[in-house]
Amino acid sequence: MSGLNTSLAYFFIVIGLSALVRVLLARWRRRLGFLIELISAFALAGCRLEIETIAEVGQWAGALGPDVTYTMLFIAIAIHAIIMQGVSGNPAATVMGFLQKEIGVVAMLLSVASQFLGAFLGLLVAGKYWEMELTDMHMIKNLMMSECSTALRAPMLHGAVAEAISAMTFYLVYLVLRNRTQLLRIPILALLLTFFAYAGSNYTSGFVNPSLAFALTFNCPGHTFSEYALVYWLGPLIGMTLGLFLYLGNIPLMFNRNLLYSKKSRFRVPKGKNSEEKTN
Repeated sequence: MSGLNTSLAYFFIVIGLSALVRVLLARWRRRLGFLIELISAFALAGCRLEIETIAEVGQWAGALGPDVTYTMLFIAIAIHAIIMQGVSGNPAATVMGFLQKEIGVVAMLLSVASQFLGAFLGLLVAGKYWEMELTDMHMIKNLMMSECSTALRAPMLHGAVAEAISAMTFYLVYLVLRNRTQLLRIPILALLLTFFAYAGSNYTSGFVNPSLAFALTFNCPGHTFSEYALVYWLGPLIGMTLGLFLYLGNIPLMFNRNLLYSKKSRFRVPKGKNSEEKTN
């Protein structure tokens, strides 16, 4: 259990520091929103990297099975959603806001760049943490850092389709639940992302997040940068766009009219009123 306790302490430090910085920046959220996105992506990548460590070597070095891995993943995603309300740490979600005309192009570019930088910082911090070799699990992970195993275990086209379908499903559910209470929305979305990670463990790991995938697998041998980009960047962006189109019936940035659904009048005229007007 020492390995699990060490991992829990790491989670508390990463999430605690991220929450503290988020509170300090809350006053300047409109001007420094991109920095909050950086912190959000940092927390996501930092926690997910440790969860990947548990998944890869925890069973042999710490007697930590898949049940622990996915439980920790669900808890980490849920806590991140609670602490980082209003920010996503996900470039695909930021681009969706741009397509909905909720943010401008400059804000989008700043946020996306910050998200990739935050994920990269999460990788650096996790690497320094593994170098401390506090447990056998982290000692093995530190030895594996130079030759990490890729998360893309499926053909490139199949991987891109899998990420696109996962992203489309996620954003459809997200849009449906967007105006629901957090008590309902957060557990469902966290459970959905955990399911993607479980179902995609032998394919793409179901990241559904371009910056997260950048930190977790782009530095691993086995595929070129362009192949990773096609699967983990283009796939989620296509899936997000399809999800938005299916939900709204159009892409607000591109089309002014609804292409899928006919608009129904919000107010219905009583039948009796129509008959009275005709007689008059």
